Amino acid sequence: MKKNIRLVLLGELILVIAVFVITIIFSGKDLSSITWFIDPVSLLLILLILIPGMIIMGVWKDFTKSFSVGLKQYSLLELKNIIGAVDVAQKLTLFAALFAILISGILILGTLSDPAKLGPYMAVCLLVGVYAVVVEFFLLPLKINAERKMNKEMDFDNE
Repeated sequence: MKKNIRLVLLGELILVIAVFVITIIFSGKDLSSITWFIDPVSLLLILLILIPGMIIMGVWKDFTKSFSVGLKQYSLLELKNIIGAVDVAQKLTLFAALFAILISGILILGTLSDPAKLGPYMAVCLLVGVYAVVVEFFLLPLKINAERKMNKEMDFDNE
């Protein structure tokens, strides 16, 4: 059965949203608390390290190809480059999150004299980690899909 990676990613998006909403509901909070999890600056920090980092390293084009593995035909070398590009994206996401968490930690330590700001700064610090996990959740199937396709192509070459 041929799997469309874009449908897999859509399924994962629906799963993440469903688990998130169910968690909010069962925690006893109303749905308005969803806004606590929205911090565009934290997501922007991750993307500002991830995307330019991939462009600088020259793997952006291979990364974009990962969304069409299984839909288009790629050579073994191209598949290997795609897997490497997704691996770089995974590592850059983690490094970006760590960087942003450390910056948030410094901001928290700088405001210890004002206890009212500790909660919001801690929330931002944790949100960066949440965003990194969600981005990683979407990168993992891209890598697995490319690896499976490469293994399948290698198996055909051996026959």
